[in-house]
Amino acid sequence: MSEPSPLLDAEVMIAGATLITMNAVREVIEDGAIAIAGDRIVAVGKREALARTVKAASVIDGRRFAVTPGFVDAHIHITGDPLTRGFARGAPGETWSEKLQRWVIPLFRAQTAEDEKLAAQCAALAMIRYGTTTFVEAGTVLKLDAVMEGLSETGIRGRVGEWVEGRAYDPALDQAKVSADAIKILESEVARYPDRGGEARLAAWPLLVGHSTNSDEVWLAAKTLADDHDLRVSAHMSPRAGDPAWFLERYNRRPLEHLADIGALGERIMLTHLADIDRSELELLVASGAGAIHCPHAALQGGFGVAHIGLFPEMLERGVDVMLGTDGMAADILGSGRLMASLFRDARCDQELIPATTVLEMAILNPARAMGLSHRIGSLEPGKKADFVLHDTWLPDWGGPVFDVVNQLAFSAPSSGVHSVWIDGVRVLEDGRPTLIDQDKLMADARQAGRALIARTGLPNRTPWPIS
Repeated sequence: MSEPSPLLDAEVMIAGATLITMNAVREVIEDGAIAIAGDRIVAVGKREALARTVKAASVIDGRRFAVTPGFVDAHIHITGDPLTRGFARGAPGETWSEKLQRWVIPLFRAQTAEDEKLAAQCAALAMIRYGTTTFVEAGTVLKLDAVMEGLSETGIRGRVGEWVEGRAYDPALDQAKVSADAIKILESEVARYPDRGGEARLAAWPLLVGHSTNSDEVWLAAKTLADDHDLRVSAHMSPRAGDPAWFLERYNRRPLEHLADIGALGERIMLTHLADIDRSELELLVASGAGAIHCPHAALQGGFGVAHIGLFPEMLERGVDVMLGTDGMAADILGSGRLMASLFRDARCDQELIPATTVLEMAILNPARAMGLSHRIGSLEPGKKADFVLHDTWLPDWGGPVFDVVNQLAFSAPSSGVHSVWIDGVRVLEDGRPTLIDQDKLMADARQAGRALIARTGLPNRTPWPIS
């Protein structure tokens, strides 16, 4: 008579939940269970099966929850914006470029290391509250060490990069030296915060501001670092006509044509916005394997014209890894997916465009794959990192019975219905409150720091209506 198989040891098991696994067959498991040990998922399946095969130190009743892998925000400015989010940037009649130079960049540059640490923590907690467990920073961090220290206290997973601009616009400057200095920053940050094959919770990647701010030498150095260390390069590009116009005037090529020509495109490249690309650039994007990050809130509020000229449905159809970003304008990545779907359904008069399944894939699977982390995150499977979210279906917004959990989560469930979040096997959010950091103290410190930051810039607080 054979001996019974030994029970699998686990620290925590959530039992009775509906699991949206995002595995290869997109399996949804009703009355399911997920068990974790350390920082890994060790078992996923039907509740009854895991009850027989898993010995868990703690069992959580999951009957009211839908469980998903953690969401990914593929493009967010975690400093600069959080402390001054409600501060108007710009004056009547100013162009987008003038607002950047006179308002936005001075606000970024005036931050202290402590400001950036607080801002990063605010951004991290905001993301976690909406189910985001992993993010890619937009490449505008000034004090990287302080930011990494702050992020480590929140428990979030992220890839962060220091502000790097390697183009000398002033003819009096030495372009070779400007490029060399920028490359030194890239090399230093990657060495200080290694990715360790995707195992690190926080790591530095060679993230570029993009647009026209980086020389060819910096682009190629960033790509070489990514190739050598299995990292990714992310950069802004072509939100509006200004980028194509600059590249056409200088190189007689559009931005993606130029990057392809110098050898800076490829599967390790992730480009944000891409609202103003043409069909030839779409073909280059497809052929190169580069990823595309769409930030719907930024596109609409920035007046990019993406509803009229954007080619994101074509990117999806052609197999481009299209990801979602909030750009720091909203922490709700699921809301970004809903907005994108609604935007292009209306623009193309096609109510079947970008279904619920695609929304969840853009929020979870596509970024995991494009970031080279699909062996670590992106699905509920044994061996993957224990990064997952419990969505509370026992809320009136969900209505009566949950007939189609994928559709209801993607399009009608409250984004604020995130109950608990685990990252690396640690419960970082419980019943809507962070477990690793004092949220009330953080908010008090952030408000004080934000007021001081505005005072240092001397910029006026412009409000549409008078405040007495």
